[in-house]
Amino acid sequence: MGIIYAVIVGLISGWGANSILGKDSSNLVMNLVLGVIGSFVGSLLGGLIGIHASNIIGSCVIGVIGAVLVIWVYNKYIKK
Repeated sequence: MGIIYAVIVGLISGWGANSILGKDSSNLVMNLVLGVIGSFVGSLLGGLIGIHASNIIGSCVIGVIGAVLVIWVYNKYIKK
């Protein structure tokens, strides 16, 4: 159940990050995949600084922060 929960939060995070960054929907699938990765990154970074989400809203907020970071890095350095 933990993996399914993480993927759902990651998809929500990817969609939220896509909206925050103002990207077009043409690459929405890639942004959702990066959102799942960003959700894991956000929870890892949150855990390192002592922020732990106890509910789905907190998980989504931390996931969106991580997804914004991952999507930004992808668009800045990897995507050509």
